Amino acid sequence: MPSRFYNSTTIITGAASGIGRELALQAAARGARVIATDINPTALQETATLAATHGLSLETHVVDVSKPDEIEAFAQKILPTMNGGRLILVNNAGVALLGGHWWDMTLEDTEWLLSINQMGVIRMTRAFLPSMLAQNDGHIVNISSVFGLAGMAQHLAYCTSKFAVRGFTEALRMELLTTNIETTCVHPGGIKTNVTNNARRSGELFTEQMVSASHEEFTRNAFTTAASAAGQIVRAVEKRKRRLLIGADAWGFDALARLFPVRYTSIIAFVMNRFFENPYQQRKRLHQ
Repeated sequence: MPSRFYNSTTIITGAASGIGRELALQAAARGARVIATDINPTALQETATLAATHGLSLETHVVDVSKPDEIEAFAQKILPTMNGGRLILVNNAGVALLGGHWWDMTLEDTEWLLSINQMGVIRMTRAFLPSMLAQNDGHIVNISSVFGLAGMAQHLAYCTSKFAVRGFTEALRMELLTTNIETTCVHPGGIKTNVTNNARRSGELFTEQMVSASHEEFTRNAFTTAASAAGQIVRAVEKRKRRLLIGADAWGFDALARLFPVRYTSIIAFVMNRFFENPYQQRKRLHQ
């Protein structure tokens, strides 16, 4: 039986690196027409070059999902070329902030993150869902996070965006119950990517040295590769799974939040304080 990706048009945002790049490669290997988008043209071309070395081809488009006019122009360019095939939309693009407590960060940076992580998902879905409805076929994959399962101190803006992605996807799932359009909400735990290295610093707490230290700690505790995460997402689409947890940490957060919907915050805070250095302690140590 052919893969659901076979002969589909698969649009992947944030395809210049990490999970997005691996998804582009794996979808193309399954016979999809892959349209890879990102804000970084150089890294996006690296994805296309890597695909070519594996005998695969994909299309690249530079799109900033925080800008409605760019999404509209992109949709107007792509939709007439689909020829009635299945559309698989993977809303993967996302950013992170480093800044400590939310009150030590700027409101402008919070708005910047939400415009990409939350509104980017909503805008892209809005642009392509009418075509899916007209065909009564398609699949929308929205990448939430382990931080869309449980809140985490010093990640308030990111948690806000990822809980929003989860809520949006689950409500959309209900609205689409009478159609043949599938939705999948993905909750990855720690994935070995450059997300912390590429994070924006907000406020005055984090120094370059602290960013490097945070990335090293994240890498040590991230046990899932981007390729493995992408493979699990691809299989979830093929099996029409509506919810996907990636990594033991995601399963752990999910269980804690279900069993202790209020107390989990204290439990996680205790574990984090016991085994991990928070940025305020880190700054004090590095500047002694």
